[in-house]
Amino acid sequence: MSEHSGRHATPGRLVAITITLLILLSPFLWLLQMSFKSNDQILQFPPPLIFTPTLENYISLWHSAFSASFVNSLLSASLSTALALLFGIPAAYALSRWAGRGKHGLSFAILVTRMAPPIAFTIPFFLFYRWIGLLDTITGLVLVYTSFNLPLVIWMMQPFFDTVPISLEEAALVDGARTRTVFTKIVLPMVTPGIAATAILCFLYAWNDFFFALILTRTNARTAPVAVVNFMNYEGWEWGKIAAGGSLVMAPVLIFSLAVRRYLVSGLTAGAVKG
Repeated sequence: MSEHSGRHATPGRLVAITITLLILLSPFLWLLQMSFKSNDQILQFPPPLIFTPTLENYISLWHSAFSASFVNSLLSASLSTALALLFGIPAAYALSRWAGRGKHGLSFAILVTRMAPPIAFTIPFFLFYRWIGLLDTITGLVLVYTSFNLPLVIWMMQPFFDTVPISLEEAALVDGARTRTVFTKIVLPMVTPGIAATAILCFLYAWNDFFFALILTRTNARTAPVAVVNFMNYEGWEWGKIAAGGSLVMAPVLIFSLAVRRYLVSGLTAGAVKG
């Protein structure tokens, strides 16, 4: 009884949750309200809390080069996430079922490649891409993001495959199922929360990347985060477009997170418990 009553939201807890949410969301809410103001209203001090909203920033932004950069971000993040899952999930499954002596050493070696800072790979990637002609291309960005997300996929998915009983696979094989059928029809559905959590983390990494996109792109493959920075130029800072661009950059991540929130929470929680 006492445990059940302890789960009730008391007024004190509600106040604490409300204050925490306001602190966490205040930067995003401030950015969003700025995007609906004119530059004159943004620069007023004290800032007006009541104003007539305008879509001028979004309209001018969408008719600029930002729209192409936004599409570039969507393409590079989505394709690199799909490729990382396509190659990383079978690799994690193979590593999970491997009983060899070098299993832990190989797992650690894969994880080490993810720990290295991106700046360590920037110059090699830049020189190699210039040599083979992949600078300022979506293909180049997708390959970079995929190479960085692959260790993350293997590292996150291996504990989920460890939880799938091997006896289930053996029973299916005895009943005549093929190895591919066992993997796609039995194993993969049981690790769906892990796949969802891994996918959103991979997408977030590629979507939020600024460093590689700044170094490896110019105009053709420029991504949205880099395009927003271009509104800070020698003529002044276009605050309205910066706020509108920042709000648009946040939108796909929020939509994706809400769409898979059920799998994301269960997947991250399961991963935390398994260590």
